[in-house]
Amino acid sequence: MEKKYIIALDEGTTSLRSILYNIKTNEIVSIVQFPFRQYYPKTGWVEQDASEIWNLQEQSLRNLITQAKIDPNEVIGLGITNQRETVVAWDRRTGEPITRAIVWQCRRTSPMIAKLPKNIVRKIKSKTGLIANSYFSASKMRWIMENVPMAKKLAKEKNLCLGTIDSYLAYRLTGKFVTDTTNASRTMLYNISELKWDKELLAYFKIPEHCLAQVVDSNAEVGQCLDYPFSLCGMIGDQQSSLFGQACNKKGMIKATYGTGCFILMNTGTQRMRNKGMLCTIASTIDGVTNYALEGSVFSACNAIDWLGNNLNLYEEVKDTSSICRSLDSNDDVYFVPAFTGLGAPYWNCFTRGTITGLTLSSTKAHIIRACIESLAYNTYAIVKAMSTKSMSKKSINIQELHVDGGGSKNEFLLQFQADMLQHSVLKSMESESTALGAIFMVALCKKVYTLKDISNIYKVKQTYTPSITKYTRDQLFNKWENAVKTAIYDSNRRRIK
Repeated sequence: MEKKYIIALDEGTTSLRSILYNIKTNEIVSIVQFPFRQYYPKTGWVEQDASEIWNLQEQSLRNLITQAKIDPNEVIGLGITNQRETVVAWDRRTGEPITRAIVWQCRRTSPMIAKLPKNIVRKIKSKTGLIANSYFSASKMRWIMENVPMAKKLAKEKNLCLGTIDSYLAYRLTGKFVTDTTNASRTMLYNISELKWDKELLAYFKIPEHCLAQVVDSNAEVGQCLDYPFSLCGMIGDQQSSLFGQACNKKGMIKATYGTGCFILMNTGTQRMRNKGMLCTIASTIDGVTNYALEGSVFSACNAIDWLGNNLNLYEEVKDTSSICRSLDSNDDVYFVPAFTGLGAPYWNCFTRGTITGLTLSSTKAHIIRACIESLAYNTYAIVKAMSTKSMSKKSINIQELHVDGGGSKNEFLLQFQADMLQHSVLKSMESESTALGAIFMVALCKKVYTLKDISNIYKVKQTYTPSITKYTRDQLFNKWENAVKTAIYDSNRRRIK
């Protein structure tokens, strides 16, 4: 039987999908999607049920095969892409979680991070490429070790698994406890220069190395799926997957994904670049060759737009927000800083909260909606600006264009305003499922059905947005955004930082 399909499991922050790709036609032919529940037990806490995620992911996989009416023997292989940094703790013997997963958005460990000694903060940046923040996995793992009695018991027995979502799904699929370099690089425990778990950081956070997964290449053949006649042979974190799915596989190429958060990654090639305000992370490891990326993260992006509709009832359909924004001649100096779970790059303040400035009696809901959507473009520009300036290694990369994907890329006002802010072209991909494509391409590379050149040729642009305002006007708007950010920033004691 001819093998012509690749399956990707795309496990996101609020929903998960199984996606079928035909290598003969180079297209996605079927998708099955399920949302799953989010838990908010305390202010700033975000949790998920890993068992629910696994059960729904397995159901979506079975439904996909049934819906597409294919024989599983036609499948070349399966790849995983996933929300990063979210931590699952489970019993190695049973595969059952011992507590709810702590989501990347969760800020319960912010006080722990605020108390880190300066020498540890420096070592985290030097070794992992990350900025010490509760966003990453290390402090979440330590919190579980300190607050979940079963974790301590299982750790002593060497039966505790502490992993990210990819490693949990891989464990349930194959029985093997693995993660890839892209996901490992987001834990704040992985040395991205030496490509191994860092013993010094493990000791500081009191995480036994035997609790962590084996780290493999992004296109590694992990092993046979227990209930299917195909192998798991590709694993990559969602933002790196999107970078790869948009064929940004050459140095200097950059993408932005407007999802729950907004994530901007720039491929820096095999050289690790050091940039003060940006994260350095692993973009992929393919056949033993590791490429790096600079990354900036906006913690609240499309979820801020959803908040306007779900919590404030400012619009009926999210698709209407683009025309609502265009109904105004300007933002009338209304600015929205959607720091619901703190500010990410390039500001890095986990104690900031959402703020709206510039309201007057003539302000309407349209102004608030426009200010919210504009905020995504302002913050993205701030990140790209920081990336394109000289790094700590005295090198800079000129940005020529921005590739975009994610749910927010459906908003035409946002993409035009993004081009205005960047003063560069914004390219929207013909294929909206870029994140899934990255995992699919990893399988294709593993099984030698595509080359990197093939992947570049597959990528097609649907629409290009070019700047429609002057740099002077851009700078005026952006300076006012920066002033709004300054009014929103607080320290750990909720005191405004001047």
